[in-house]
This record gives sequence, C-alpha cells and structure tokens, in this order.
Amino acid sequence: MTTTTAPSPVLEANGVTMRFGGLTAVRSVDLTVNSGEIVGLIGPNGAGKTTFFNCLTGLYVPTEGTVSYKGTVLPPKPHLVTSAGIARTFQNIRLFANMTVLENVLVGRHTRTKEGLWSALLRGPGFRKAEAASHERAMELLEFIGLAHKADHLSRNLPYGEQRKLEIARALASEPGLLLLDEPTAGMNPQETRATEELVFAIRDQGIAVLVIEHDMRFIFNLCDRVACLVQGEKLVEGTSEVVQGDERVVAAYLGTPFEGAPGADELAEVEAAEASGAQSTTSTEGKAQ
Repeated sequence: MTTTTAPSPVLEANGVTMRFGGLTAVRSVDLTVNSGEIVGLIGPNGAGKTTFFNCLTGLYVPTEGTVSYKGTVLPPKPHLVTSAGIARTFQNIRLFANMTVLENVLVGRHTRTKEGLWSALLRGPGFRKAEAASHERAMELLEFIGLAHKADHLSRNLPYGEQRKLEIARALASEPGLLLLDEPTAGMNPQETRATEELVFAIRDQGIAVLVIEHDMRFIFNLCDRVACLVQGEKLVEGTSEVVQGDERVVAAYLGTPFEGAPGADELAEVEAAEASGAQSTTSTEGKAQ
C-alpha cells in the first residue's frame, strides 16, 4: 500500500485589509498557498495585487488581518519575513547594478549566514568555511538558472531576461519555502516567457511553493494550479484556470465592462495612486536605511 500526504498550508492570509488614509486598497482578502502549489494572482490595474504582496512580505503592516507562514503569524518586518522562509522578486528589477552576477546572489545568502561581526572582521576559520559554503551554493543556483558562465559579469550588462532570472536566483539564495514573483515575465519576448515558465516549474519541483502576480493570461493559466482574481482590492473569484477563465465577472473586469458592484473609474484611479504613493514611500525608506 502507498499513502499520500495531503498538502499542508505554507501561506495563510486571513482577512488582510490595507487602508491608505480613507482609501481601502485591499479589503478582507483570504488566500492560502499549499506546499507543492503554484498559485496565481490576477486582476486589472489598480486591483491591489502589489499592495497585497507588500502586506505578505512585511513591506506594509496590514490595517487588519494576519499573514501566517507554516502556522506562525509573521512579524511585519521584511528581513524577519525573509528569515522565516518567504522570498520575493519585484515588478521593477532591483539588482545591484555595479556588482557581479555572483555577488548579487551572495547578497541573498546573508539571512542564512550565522557568522557575526567579529568573525567577519577577523576572518577566522568559521567565517572562511561559511564564505566557501555560500560561494558554492551561489554557483549551484547560477547553474540552475543557466548563468554560471556569467558569474563574473556585472549584472547591469546582462540582457533583460537574464536580469529577471538573476533576481529569482538571488531570492532563492535565502532558501525559501515560498517564493513570491511580481510580474516575472513583464517586458519579455515569447521565448523568454517560455523559459521563465519552465524555471518556475523547476522551482516547484524542488519543493518550493510559488505565488505569482502576472498580466500575461496565457502564462498564468498554463502555469498555475489555482488562480485568484482581485478587483478593487477584493477577491472576486478563486479556482482552477478553467473556473476563473469562465467567470463572466473576470471577463467583464478585464474588458472594462461594468457589472453589479463594479468600481468606477475614479475609484480605480484612487487605488492606483495610493499604491504608487506607498511604493514611493517604501523606496524612500529603503534609501535612508542604506
């Protein structure tokens, strides 16, 4: 006899709400990602997808609701979320342009390096061993994404599609149990998109659950086990690709056709402005921290 293990929840978002002043960008969203799953998050511009991602990864503190990873509620601090086991990429590539491909991946290893300040300054045996292990793991990841031969190249000199791959490798360097991808195929040609699809499948096959935002419907429906659609910050529908594609409300939302309870253009514009304002304040905070 063979026994099968039921998938266990990796991510559980319960009642996540995010308000910017009097504007609600995300409203009471529930979402679960199980082990071994690829889940997609879709929705028209201004739907609150990136705001929801930012709530999951600690960049925003949700106004209401909780986010749990493997049963433990996450603290609203990005570095603690990464340490717990969640990694992400961004819609706008955030590589260190003047660092090599290898150095960018090594940056992602810092949450898994246990050596302290004095060990690094004195460069003792423990530090050298950890450094060698990080280098070996970084090269394994570059081999995995097909960029080992460019380890010494500056990241700014990589073609766009390879920069996207490098950002994924840097996220994987933190050894996550869940990877969040924010529009990973944005700006890619069909060949690059197909390569990204194969890469995400390979990541899932390594035991890492994936949650992905994407505007390319062909990509998302080919890739995902389940898809959730947000409209004006609310989850409109969730299910298999077939269920979501066949939902008239989803079609209406993307075509701009009004349906009962649909947000108006002014409301959508307010949500987009709030998300942009939140992104700018996050970037400003990051700059000060650096």
